[in-house]
Amino acid sequence: MALLRLLIRAFFKRVEVEGLENIPHDRGGLLVAWHPNGLIDPALILAQLPGRVVFGARHGLLKVPILGTLMRAFGTVPIYRAADVTGDEATRREANRTSLDALADKIARGSFSALFPEGISHDRPHLMELKTGAARLYYRARQLARAQDERRGTVSREGSGRGPVIIPVGLHYDEKHAFRSRALVEFHPPIEVPAELDVSPAGDESDETFYARARRLTAEIQRALEQAVHPTTTWELHHLMHRGRTLVRAERVYRAGARPGRAAMVEQSLGFARFWTGYQALKNSRPGDVEAVLDVVREYDADMSALGIEDRELDGAPGLGSLLLPIALVAQVVLVYLLLPPLLVLGYLVNLPAALLCRAIVKRMAQESKDEASLKVIIGAIVFPITWTIVGVLVALGVIGLGGVFGVLRGVPLAAGLVAAILSAVGGAVAIRYRRLTGETLRAIRVRRTRRVRAEEIERLRGVRARLHDLVIGLSSDLDLPGVVAPDGRVVSS
Repeated sequence: MALLRLLIRAFFKRVEVEGLENIPHDRGGLLVAWHPNGLIDPALILAQLPGRVVFGARHGLLKVPILGTLMRAFGTVPIYRAADVTGDEATRREANRTSLDALADKIARGSFSALFPEGISHDRPHLMELKTGAARLYYRARQLARAQDERRGTVSREGSGRGPVIIPVGLHYDEKHAFRSRALVEFHPPIEVPAELDVSPAGDESDETFYARARRLTAEIQRALEQAVHPTTTWELHHLMHRGRTLVRAERVYRAGARPGRAAMVEQSLGFARFWTGYQALKNSRPGDVEAVLDVVREYDADMSALGIEDRELDGAPGLGSLLLPIALVAQVVLVYLLLPPLLVLGYLVNLPAALLCRAIVKRMAQESKDEASLKVIIGAIVFPITWTIVGVLVALGVIGLGGVFGVLRGVPLAAGLVAAILSAVGGAVAIRYRRLTGETLRAIRVRRTRRVRAEEIERLRGVRARLHDLVIGLSSDLDLPGVVAPDGRVVSS
């Protein structure tokens, strides 16, 4: 688990977590989430609830070198899907039942199983059709939990709330395949299962009745996940929702005279939910007004993208960060690192080839965008430690060779190699930090130049942003939207 958390911290710049208070401590249940980012999705969930989450995975994955070892270390339960079993219908059903029972027993005993009911990871901006596996697992866990209560003599009334719960999980990424990006894990309140579905199936219940109820519960899970995910039909609409969110926030902040800084991931999620909820509520009742606003947002978005600036930068240029950075940039170009700290040089020399190798492997192996982050974490966890170890060994061998000339070095090859390996890792971290700071500085310089050269265009876009803000607020003034607007213009939880 410590290794998993280390890998998550290394890959993401920041992981925000909301709603841990919604996880009950007196029972188990299901965590259901959509699946946009391969193995990163379960890793994020598992890292937040150590010791309480068990995963089910296709048994073939546990045979994959390294990946299978990691999955077994995390207590993954192998799932033998009916589709993977040859034989008659009875054999397939029995394999399916065995798979469910392995996880259901752990849920009945107080653990949580994290499931992705879509069945596959994908790059779409909306949910795929949900399978009934989560609902069937839920009911099987209820049966086992009730059986345990009966053995203890503590059977409770149906619907008393002591059975397993189903908790929707929102997984949000600002750039899901990018190294050092941000992520948000949101644990929403448990689904309120309708009374007619809130039952523990009888042991002699027919398969037809059982599966019919499972399909109805799956529809309830689908609705809950849509509220957690805020799906859109296309990536263009998804992008427009985000542009609407950012322009409205920037105008609110400007009018408030505040400087709250960049929105955290949880605020981004709330802001998107407000825009998405308003769009969903108005697209049928006032379709003409909604489409007119989206048309203006499209034009505004195209103009902003052409300028390469963000909504909040219409009101002022970003800071340059450290005042020494512009000087360091010039020194870097002119003197080719001669004035830079040796640790930074070591970081680039050692880690850049490893980074380029990782990128090449990922590009070759990734079938879709959703595979890139998982491959980067797995391959990086192998390539970089090997690189640092090789550097340490080479330094140790070099010290041994020099020991014949300089006697004082004869007793320190191991220590020298260890220090070299550690400095290689630390140097890589320093190089990443420096690269980010220099990137921010260069961007700030470019935005400042754009604001000076394109002053009239900047002023025009500020006017467009203000009008769009007023249109959006006017259309949504009577709607019950998620979150509340703080005095400084941010959106916060209600």
